[in-house]
Amino acid sequence: MMSDLDFFKGKRVLLTGHTGFKGAWMSRVLVNAGAELVGYSRCTKKDPSLFKLSGVLDKMVSIAGDVRDLEHLKQVFSEYRPEVVLHMAAQPIVRESYVNPVCTYETNVLGTVNVLECIRLTDSVKSVLNVTTDKVYQNNEWAWGYRENEPLDGYDPYSNSKSCSELVTHSYVSSFFRDRDIAVSTARAGNVIGGGDFAQDRIIPDCVRAVQNGTTIGVRNPYSTRPYQHVLEPVLAYLMIAARQAEDHALAGWYNVGPDDCDCVSTGEMVSLFCKKWGQGLTWENRAEANAPHEANFLKLDCSKIKSVFGWRPRWHMEETVEQTCAWTRVWLNGGDVPAEMDREINVFLEEEA
Repeated sequence: MMSDLDFFKGKRVLLTGHTGFKGAWMSRVLVNAGAELVGYSRCTKKDPSLFKLSGVLDKMVSIAGDVRDLEHLKQVFSEYRPEVVLHMAAQPIVRESYVNPVCTYETNVLGTVNVLECIRLTDSVKSVLNVTTDKVYQNNEWAWGYRENEPLDGYDPYSNSKSCSELVTHSYVSSFFRDRDIAVSTARAGNVIGGGDFAQDRIIPDCVRAVQNGTTIGVRNPYSTRPYQHVLEPVLAYLMIAARQAEDHALAGWYNVGPDDCDCVSTGEMVSLFCKKWGQGLTWENRAEANAPHEANFLKLDCSKIKSVFGWRPRWHMEETVEQTCAWTRVWLNGGDVPAEMDREINVFLEEEA
């Protein structure tokens, strides 16, 4: 992994969605690796914001923009001529997709089209990774994990829009990139948790808000099984794929990124572990909603492909994942040094890999 990060030193990298949860962690890793990083994302006015807390703003170029704005994207690609493109910008919340389906499709589908069109017009780009989700699969809620060759679909607008993003990527590869010196992959990650996620309708932010307010954690889907993993797992896996496919185009493809079966746990189990690690009498209760929008009850990934192709493996099991999440949260709540805590977790993660 360290050699993969060395690849990015001095490389011009364009990261869409850099102000999001995964994007902020990705930005911190790339800045530390010495990349010439350009971030492109809608301006975040949210407070708190992990990106604002991460301490990377003065170490990169941060551009306020919308991936639905093709002309602006073209200007950015023309000015900065990236060598690596990591496309993470998205409307990422299932429940929000029921409220605003048109915005979800515009962002997740047309946004992907626009990014790929800019790549088509920019000959400096050599490596591309489109980040999608584990929810792209036609979910039969069976007991085994989905493989990359399983049918795509997606029940809700978010999941379906990400399936469309996969198909758009496949079409651009087939139509425009076959004869170019460029490698393009997509990565389908499981549910990501960690310090600094402040989004609505996600379980760890719900846990943190309960801690702040001194209340019981409300869990909407306690029996739903998900492939939970620490945010650094997919972030470092994405960078590994982008680096290695740049050097060997035959490695480009479609990859699941998720935990081992032992860490595919129910939401209730994960929250119970959070309560245990946090202490102070923190508890949770079942707040299942009778007429809630549909969400899958069971979903996990088969990650055999990324393991066999790259020798990759998950680093942190669920207990350490929740422990690190609690550690970050304590630093933030106590007004501590958030960038130093992020670097501590990144370094511990990389040391365990070594």
